[in-house]
Amino acid sequence: MFRPLLALVLTISAAIAEPLKILPLPGEVFTVSEHTAFIIPGKIDPAAKSKPWVWYAPTLPNLPGNEERWMFEQFIAAGIAIVGIDVGESYGSPAGRKLFTSLYDEMIGRRGYSSKPVLMGRSRGGLMTLSWGAGNPDKVAAFVGIYPVCDIASYPGIAKAAGAYGMTPDELRAHLDEHNPVARLAALAKARVPLFAIHGDADKLVPLASNSALVKERYTALGGNMELIIPAGQGHSMWSGFFQCQPLVDFVKKHATQP
Repeated sequence: MFRPLLALVLTISAAIAEPLKILPLPGEVFTVSEHTAFIIPGKIDPAAKSKPWVWYAPTLPNLPGNEERWMFEQFIAAGIAIVGIDVGESYGSPAGRKLFTSLYDEMIGRRGYSSKPVLMGRSRGGLMTLSWGAGNPDKVAAFVGIYPVCDIASYPGIAKAAGAYGMTPDELRAHLDEHNPVARLAALAKARVPLFAIHGDADKLVPLASNSALVKERYTALGGNMELIIPAGQGHSMWSGFFQCQPLVDFVKKHATQP
């Protein structure tokens, strides 16, 4: 009489242990270093020499969302998977970057994906992806951003980010250039990693001037290549043009599928 009850308990325990995440398209939810990760697989191409992927951030409980569906469907059709890991509000900190490396090792090791994904940062996901990419330029095919945060001081601000870095605000301020993406672009430029961003000129939460525009200015000065689209009058919003941007999709498809 106890066996059915035991089986029920084990089933419930297993369900509780399973990572939970709602994705905008069918995919797999799994765990890496005790953090929830996901993969939305691309259409299988038997002739492909590698398995390309886009690395999306931030992966939070409600992200990616349905607004990304349009572009994700195009990636899938091109054989490109979409992947991410929930590192919480890490703001590009070393702890968050370490978890990113764990996901990278999982993808290229056990799962056999390309050693050079395209990094994709939406809003504060820019801090996460660019921070990791700056320290791993040989592992990045390209970067794309949708109003990406590129400057910690701009967003979320040094005082709010300090905790994620295990520092006081004064300590983070003193070491800011060691962590801030806008100050760590040289290695990406040297590796000839192309960048792309779409960022509205009316964005008050993540100002264009201190984020994407500053990155383009500095990256160009370093000899790097960056394309920046600036929709007039658009802020930090859910405007469909940010998420249904064909040049962004074409950029990803071009660089993710290169050998």
